[in-house]
Amino acid sequence: MLQVKNLCKSYTTKQGPLHALKNVCVEVNRGEIFGFIGLSGAGKTSLVRCIAALEKADAGEIILDGIDITRQKGRGLRDIRKKMGLVFQHFNLLMNSTVYENIAFPLRIAKRPRNQIDARVKELLDLVGLSDKSDTYPATLSGGQKQRVGIARALATQPELVICDEATSALDPDTTKQILALIKSIGTQTGVTFLVITHEMDVIKELCTHVAVMEDGEIIEQGPVLEVLTAPVTPTAQRFFSKEYVDAAWLDESLPKRRIFKAVFIGEAARKSFIHDVIRQFEIELSILSGNIENVGGTMVGSLIIEITGKECIIEQVQQFFDENGVGLSPLETSSD
Repeated sequence: MLQVKNLCKSYTTKQGPLHALKNVCVEVNRGEIFGFIGLSGAGKTSLVRCIAALEKADAGEIILDGIDITRQKGRGLRDIRKKMGLVFQHFNLLMNSTVYENIAFPLRIAKRPRNQIDARVKELLDLVGLSDKSDTYPATLSGGQKQRVGIARALATQPELVICDEATSALDPDTTKQILALIKSIGTQTGVTFLVITHEMDVIKELCTHVAVMEDGEIIEQGPVLEVLTAPVTPTAQRFFSKEYVDAAWLDESLPKRRIFKAVFIGEAARKSFIHDVIRQFEIELSILSGNIENVGGTMVGSLIIEITGKECIIEQVQQFFDENGVGLSPLETSSD
Protein backbone atom coordinates (compact mmCIF):
# COMPACT_ATOMS: atom_id res chain seq x y z
CA MET A 1 0.00 0.00 0.00
CA LEU A 2 2.71 2.48 1.04
CA GLN A 3 6.31 2.37 -0.10
CA VAL A 4 8.99 4.83 0.95
CA LYS A 5 12.16 4.56 -1.11
CA ASN A 6 15.48 6.28 -0.35
CA LEU A 7 13.78 9.32 1.17
CA CYS A 8 16.04 12.24 2.08
CA LYS A 9 15.17 15.52 3.79
CA SER A 10 17.44 18.31 5.04
CA TYR A 11 16.84 21.62 6.79
CA THR A 12 18.98 24.74 6.73
CA THR A 13 20.20 25.89 10.15
CA LYS A 14 22.71 28.44 11.40
CA GLN A 15 25.09 25.57 12.06
CA GLY A 16 24.70 24.27 8.52
CA PRO A 17 22.47 21.63 6.89
CA LEU A 18 20.58 19.29 9.21
CA HIS A 19 20.00 15.91 7.58
CA ALA A 20 16.67 14.86 9.09
CA LEU A 21 16.12 11.84 6.80
CA LYS A 22 18.85 9.76 5.19
CA ASN A 23 17.80 7.27 2.51
CA VAL A 24 14.80 6.02 4.50
CA CYS A 25 13.15 2.89 3.09
CA VAL A 26 10.03 1.23 4.48
CA GLU A 27 7.00 -0.65 3.19
CA VAL A 28 3.60 -0.72 4.90
CA ASN A 29 0.90 -3.18 3.87
CA ARG A 30 -2.81 -2.44 3.90
CA GLY A 31 -4.47 -2.90 7.28
CA GLU A 32 -1.25 -2.80 9.31
CA ILE A 33 -0.73 -0.60 12.34
CA PHE A 34 2.87 0.38 11.71
CA GLY A 35 4.78 2.14 14.46
CA PHE A 36 7.84 4.38 14.21
CA ILE A 37 9.76 4.72 17.46
CA GLY A 38 12.83 6.76 18.31
CA LEU A 39 14.12 9.48 20.57
CA SER A 40 13.49 13.17 19.88
CA GLY A 41 15.32 14.23 16.73
CA ALA A 42 15.38 10.74 15.24
CA GLY A 43 13.43 11.88 12.17
CA LYS A 44 10.01 10.41 12.93
CA THR A 45 8.00 13.60 12.50
CA SER A 46 9.94 14.67 9.39
CA LEU A 47 9.14 11.30 7.84
CA VAL A 48 5.39 11.46 8.43
CA ARG A 49 5.20 15.12 7.37
CA CYS A 50 6.75 14.12 4.05
CA ILE A 51 4.35 11.17 3.74
CA ALA A 52 1.41 13.48 4.50
CA ALA A 53 2.70 15.91 1.85
CA LEU A 54 3.03 18.66 4.47
CA GLU A 55 6.69 18.97 3.54
CA LYS A 56 8.55 18.20 0.33
CA ALA A 57 11.36 15.65 0.42
CA ASP A 58 14.71 16.49 -1.17
CA ALA A 59 14.99 13.10 -2.85
CA GLY A 60 13.37 9.68 -2.95
CA GLU A 61 9.86 8.35 -3.54
CA ILE A 62 6.67 8.02 -1.47
CA ILE A 63 4.29 5.71 -3.30
CA LEU A 64 0.71 5.41 -2.03
CA ASP A 65 -1.46 2.95 -3.95
CA GLY A 66 0.86 3.19 -6.95
CA ILE A 67 1.02 7.01 -7.01
CA ASP A 68 4.26 8.82 -6.17
CA ILE A 69 3.28 11.59 -3.77
CA THR A 70 6.54 13.45 -4.32
CA ARG A 71 5.61 14.09 -7.97
CA GLN A 72 2.09 15.40 -7.34
CA LYS A 73 1.03 19.04 -7.56
CA GLY A 74 -2.22 20.97 -7.45
CA ARG A 75 -5.31 18.81 -7.83
CA GLY A 76 -3.30 15.59 -7.88
CA LEU A 77 -1.80 16.45 -4.50
CA ARG A 78 -5.19 17.44 -3.08
CA ASP A 79 -6.64 14.09 -4.21
CA ILE A 80 -3.80 12.23 -2.50
CA ARG A 81 -4.38 14.13 0.75
CA LYS A 82 -8.02 13.02 0.74
CA LYS A 83 -6.75 9.47 1.20
CA MET A 84 -5.07 10.44 4.49
CA GLY A 85 -6.20 11.47 7.95
CA LEU A 86 -4.10 13.07 10.69
CA VAL A 87 -4.37 12.70 14.47
CA PHE A 88 -2.29 15.21 16.41
CA GLN A 89 -0.62 15.19 19.84
CA HIS A 90 -2.44 18.32 21.04
CA PHE A 91 -5.75 17.59 19.28
CA ASN A 92 -5.80 20.76 17.08
CA LEU A 93 -9.57 21.15 17.43
CA LEU A 94 -11.59 24.21 16.46
CA MET A 95 -12.33 25.53 19.94
CA ASN A 96 -15.20 27.80 18.84
CA SER A 97 -16.94 24.95 17.03
CA THR A 98 -18.96 22.07 18.44
CA VAL A 99 -17.88 18.45 18.31
CA TYR A 100 -20.25 17.96 15.38
CA GLU A 101 -18.73 20.92 13.51
CA ASN A 102 -15.17 19.71 14.15
CA ILE A 103 -15.90 16.30 12.68
CA ALA A 104 -17.91 17.77 9.81
CA PHE A 105 -15.20 20.26 8.87
CA PRO A 106 -13.19 18.05 6.43
CA LEU A 107 -16.45 16.85 4.87
CA ARG A 108 -17.51 20.43 4.19
CA ILE A 109 -14.11 21.17 2.70
CA ALA A 110 -14.69 18.17 0.44
CA LYS A 111 -18.11 19.69 -0.48
CA ARG A 112 -20.15 16.71 0.63
CA PRO A 113 -23.97 17.10 0.65
CA ARG A 114 -25.54 18.00 4.00
CA ASN A 115 -27.38 14.68 4.36
CA GLN A 116 -24.13 12.77 3.80
CA ILE A 117 -22.34 14.93 6.36
CA ASP A 118 -25.07 14.34 8.98
CA ALA A 119 -25.00 10.58 8.42
CA ARG A 120 -21.20 10.35 8.50
CA VAL A 121 -20.80 12.48 11.63
CA LYS A 122 -23.43 10.43 13.47
CA GLU A 123 -21.68 7.23 12.40
CA LEU A 124 -18.32 8.50 13.65
CA LEU A 125 -19.71 9.79 16.94
CA ASP A 126 -21.05 6.30 17.59
CA LEU A 127 -17.73 4.74 16.56
CA VAL A 128 -15.65 6.80 19.02
CA GLY A 129 -18.21 6.67 21.84
CA LEU A 130 -19.27 10.34 21.79
CA SER A 131 -22.82 10.11 20.48
CA ASP A 132 -24.03 12.31 23.37
CA LYS A 133 -21.42 15.06 22.78
CA SER A 134 -22.48 16.31 19.35
CA ASP A 135 -23.39 19.84 20.49
CA THR A 136 -20.61 20.11 23.09
CA TYR A 137 -17.65 22.47 22.73
CA PRO A 138 -14.07 21.13 23.08
CA ALA A 139 -13.27 23.26 26.14
CA THR A 140 -15.67 21.14 28.23
CA LEU A 141 -14.18 17.80 27.13
CA SER A 142 -11.50 15.72 28.81
CA GLY A 143 -8.21 15.05 27.04
CA GLY A 144 -9.34 11.59 26.04
CA GLN A 145 -12.63 12.90 24.66
CA LYS A 146 -10.80 15.57 22.66
CA GLN A 147 -8.58 12.92 21.11
CA ARG A 148 -11.65 10.84 20.25
CA VAL A 149 -12.96 13.87 18.37
CA GLY A 150 -9.59 14.16 16.65
CA ILE A 151 -9.73 10.50 15.60
CA ALA A 152 -13.29 10.88 14.32
CA ARG A 153 -12.28 13.96 12.31
CA ALA A 154 -9.32 12.08 10.81
CA LEU A 155 -11.68 9.31 9.68
CA ALA A 156 -14.36 11.64 8.31
CA THR A 157 -13.48 11.40 4.61
CA GLN A 158 -12.92 7.62 4.84
CA PRO A 159 -9.15 7.76 4.32
CA GLU A 160 -7.08 4.72 3.50
CA LEU A 161 -4.19 5.87 5.72
CA VAL A 162 -4.36 7.57 9.14
CA ILE A 163 -1.22 9.10 10.65
CA CYS A 164 -1.08 9.42 14.44
CA ASP A 165 1.74 11.74 15.53
CA GLU A 166 2.36 11.20 19.27
CA ALA A 167 -1.41 10.90 19.64
CA THR A 168 -1.30 9.68 23.26
CA SER A 169 1.71 11.48 24.74
CA ALA A 170 -0.48 14.27 26.17
CA LEU A 171 -2.78 11.80 27.93
CA ASP A 172 -2.64 10.03 31.29
CA PRO A 173 -1.88 6.26 31.35
CA ASP A 174 -5.49 5.08 31.75
CA THR A 175 -6.76 7.35 28.97
CA THR A 176 -3.85 6.28 26.77
CA LYS A 177 -4.92 2.65 27.09
CA GLN A 178 -8.48 3.57 26.11
CA ILE A 179 -7.32 5.51 23.03
CA LEU A 180 -4.98 2.70 21.97
CA ALA A 181 -7.81 0.19 22.32
CA LEU A 182 -10.06 2.47 20.25
CA ILE A 183 -7.50 2.82 17.44
CA LYS A 184 -6.92 -0.93 17.40
CA SER A 185 -10.67 -1.59 17.27
CA ILE A 186 -11.12 0.91 14.42
CA GLY A 187 -8.31 -0.76 12.49
CA THR A 188 -9.97 -4.15 12.92
CA GLN A 189 -13.45 -2.89 11.99
CA THR A 190 -12.55 -0.70 9.03
CA GLY A 191 -9.30 -2.09 7.64
CA VAL A 192 -7.78 1.40 7.71
CA THR A 193 -3.97 1.46 7.79
CA PHE A 194 -2.38 3.41 10.65
CA LEU A 195 1.06 4.97 10.94
CA VAL A 196 1.88 5.59 14.60
CA ILE A 197 4.67 7.95 15.64
CA THR A 198 5.80 7.55 19.25
CA HIS A 199 8.72 7.52 21.65
CA GLU A 200 6.84 5.21 24.04
CA MET A 201 7.64 1.51 23.92
CA ASP A 202 4.30 0.55 25.53
CA VAL A 203 2.39 2.16 22.64
CA ILE A 204 4.25 -0.05 20.17
CA LYS A 205 3.69 -3.18 22.23
CA GLU A 206 0.00 -2.58 22.89
CA LEU A 207 -1.05 -1.27 19.49
CA CYS A 208 1.25 -1.99 16.56
CA THR A 209 1.68 -4.98 14.28
CA HIS A 210 5.00 -3.76 12.85
CA VAL A 211 7.67 -1.33 14.01
CA ALA A 212 10.58 0.65 12.60
CA VAL A 213 13.26 1.96 14.96
CA MET A 214 14.66 5.34 13.92
CA GLU A 215 17.91 7.00 14.91
CA ASP A 216 19.68 10.04 13.47
CA GLY A 217 17.41 10.20 10.42
CA GLU A 218 17.65 6.52 9.53
CA ILE A 219 15.59 3.39 10.04
CA ILE A 220 18.09 1.12 11.76
CA GLU A 221 15.79 -1.85 12.42
CA GLN A 222 12.29 -2.89 11.38
CA GLY A 223 9.96 -5.87 11.33
CA PRO A 224 6.98 -7.44 13.12
CA VAL A 225 6.71 -6.15 16.69
CA LEU A 226 7.13 -9.60 18.25
CA GLU A 227 10.30 -10.20 16.24
CA VAL A 228 11.92 -6.90 17.16
CA LEU A 229 10.69 -7.10 20.76
CA THR A 230 12.08 -10.55 21.45
CA ALA A 231 15.30 -10.32 19.42
CA PRO A 232 16.37 -6.70 18.96
CA VAL A 233 19.60 -6.44 16.96
CA THR A 234 20.79 -2.84 17.18
CA PRO A 235 21.84 -1.17 20.46
CA THR A 236 19.06 1.42 20.13
CA ALA A 237 16.36 -1.23 19.67
CA GLN A 238 17.80 -3.13 22.60
CA ARG A 239 17.48 -0.02 24.77
CA PHE A 240 13.83 0.35 23.79
CA PHE A 241 12.76 -3.29 23.83
CA SER A 242 15.18 -5.11 26.12
CA LYS A 243 15.69 -3.45 29.46
CA GLU A 244 17.35 -6.41 31.17
CA TYR A 245 21.01 -6.45 32.02
CA VAL A 246 23.13 -8.33 34.52
CA ASP A 247 24.84 -6.35 37.20
CA ALA A 248 28.48 -7.38 37.54
CA ALA A 249 27.87 -7.95 41.25
CA TRP A 250 25.66 -10.91 40.35
CA LEU A 251 28.62 -12.80 38.92
CA ASP A 252 31.12 -14.70 40.99
CA GLU A 253 34.32 -15.11 39.01
CA SER A 254 35.24 -18.08 41.21
CA LEU A 255 32.29 -20.00 39.70
CA PRO A 256 33.22 -20.43 36.03
CA LYS A 257 30.36 -22.89 35.49
CA ARG A 258 27.79 -20.22 36.30
CA ARG A 259 26.00 -18.61 33.32
CA ILE A 260 23.13 -16.10 33.07
CA PHE A 261 20.63 -16.11 30.19
CA LYS A 262 17.49 -14.39 29.04
CA ALA A 263 14.73 -16.85 28.09
CA VAL A 264 11.84 -15.61 25.91
CA PHE A 265 8.58 -17.59 25.80
CA ILE A 266 6.09 -16.68 23.05
CA GLY A 267 2.46 -17.79 22.73
CA GLU A 268 1.74 -21.28 24.06
CA ALA A 269 5.35 -21.63 25.20
CA ALA A 270 4.58 -19.04 27.89
CA ARG A 271 2.12 -21.48 29.48
CA LYS A 272 4.39 -24.54 29.66
CA SER A 273 6.57 -25.72 32.55
CA PHE A 274 9.94 -25.72 30.79
CA ILE A 275 11.90 -24.71 33.89
CA HIS A 276 10.63 -27.71 35.83
CA ASP A 277 11.35 -30.00 32.87
CA VAL A 278 14.91 -28.71 32.51
CA ILE A 279 15.75 -29.14 36.20
CA ARG A 280 14.35 -32.68 36.19
CA GLN A 281 16.03 -33.74 32.94
CA PHE A 282 19.52 -32.19 33.23
CA GLU A 283 22.22 -32.16 35.91
CA ILE A 284 22.20 -28.42 36.51
CA GLU A 285 21.21 -25.86 39.08
CA LEU A 286 18.78 -23.22 37.78
CA SER A 287 17.63 -20.06 39.52
CA ILE A 288 15.15 -17.43 38.31
CA LEU A 289 16.58 -13.95 38.91
CA SER A 290 13.68 -11.95 37.44
CA GLY A 291 10.82 -12.27 35.00
CA ASN A 292 7.57 -10.94 33.63
CA ILE A 293 4.78 -11.85 31.23
CA GLU A 294 2.78 -9.43 29.07
CA ASN A 295 0.27 -9.30 26.26
CA VAL A 296 1.80 -7.98 23.02
CA GLY A 297 -0.79 -7.49 20.30
CA GLY A 298 -2.86 -10.39 21.62
CA THR A 299 0.13 -12.75 22.03
CA MET A 300 1.48 -13.70 25.43
CA VAL A 301 5.21 -13.03 25.77
CA GLY A 302 7.13 -14.17 28.82
CA SER A 303 10.68 -13.17 29.72
CA LEU A 304 12.87 -14.73 32.40
CA ILE A 305 16.40 -13.96 33.54
CA ILE A 306 17.81 -17.29 34.68
CA GLU A 307 21.08 -18.42 36.19
CA ILE A 308 22.36 -21.85 35.18
CA THR A 309 25.21 -23.63 36.97
CA GLY A 310 26.65 -26.82 35.51
CA LYS A 311 29.12 -28.32 33.09
CA GLU A 312 29.46 -26.43 29.81
CA CYS A 313 28.45 -29.48 27.77
CA ILE A 314 25.27 -29.82 29.85
CA ILE A 315 24.49 -26.11 29.49
CA GLU A 316 24.79 -26.53 25.73
CA GLN A 317 22.25 -29.37 25.90
CA VAL A 318 19.92 -27.12 27.90
CA GLN A 319 20.22 -24.43 25.23
CA GLN A 320 19.36 -26.99 22.56
CA PHE A 321 16.36 -28.19 24.60
CA PHE A 322 14.97 -24.65 24.84
CA ASP A 323 15.58 -24.04 21.14
CA GLU A 324 13.78 -27.25 20.13
CA ASN A 325 10.77 -26.18 22.20
CA GLY A 326 10.52 -22.72 20.65
CA VAL A 327 12.07 -20.81 23.54
CA GLY A 328 14.71 -18.20 22.76
CA LEU A 329 17.68 -18.46 25.15
CA SER A 330 20.47 -15.91 24.88
CA PRO A 331 23.37 -15.04 27.20
CA LEU A 332 23.23 -11.67 28.89
CA GLU A 333 26.09 -9.22 29.13
CA THR A 334 27.09 -7.82 32.47
CA SER A 335 26.83 -4.14 33.32
CA SER A 336 28.36 -2.05 36.04
CA ASP A 337 25.61 0.61 35.73
